[in-house]
Amino acid sequence: MGLIPVRPDEVATIVTSLEMRARPPLRPLPDAPLRLVHWREPDLATYRALFRRVGEPWLWFSRLVMDDDRLRAILHDPGISVYAVVDPRGIEVGMLELDHRRAGECELSYFVLVPELVGRGLGRWLMAQALTLAWRKDVERLWVHTCTLDHPRALGFYRKSGFVPFKRTVETFADPRASGILSPDAAPHYPRLPLA
Repeated sequence: MGLIPVRPDEVATIVTSLEMRARPPLRPLPDAPLRLVHWREPDLATYRALFRRVGEPWLWFSRLVMDDDRLRAILHDPGISVYAVVDPRGIEVGMLELDHRRAGECELSYFVLVPELVGRGLGRWLMAQALTLAWRKDVERLWVHTCTLDHPRALGFYRKSGFVPFKRTVETFADPRASGILSPDAAPHYPRLPLA
């Protein structure tokens, strides 16, 4: 067994992929003061602002650096569904993104609430929404991935929701805080190392 060094300007994370191979039984929808707003062909600036707001605590940056044409092609594809989670004041406090582009399956691409809402049972409401929207009649597999940069309870939450792990990988990438893509204060649970 050996340790693999990670450069000080990089981030390393363990990614766990999970899947569901059958539609879960219907359950009552948990109560929540939230609602989903379907963003058909979302404006890129609006989408990126929400992506940054909900993803920065977990070092999400991929959609922030993607060029406009590529991001537009994804978000405006009829197989992609983007939903903003909105609170009673109309403030966007989360995101749900489903990818039905592959026949017979759906990827739960993004599933997130702002950190202030974590631990209030609202994730169960959002998962119930996600499962309802993901399991179309032609879907035989729903999958998602999480990593050690996400909330520490994310993996357990997905398993409790009925997902089963099927693959684990290690991912390394340039720290988006070092390049200024994300705030230097983002993701304090994963401290930056001093550059030599």
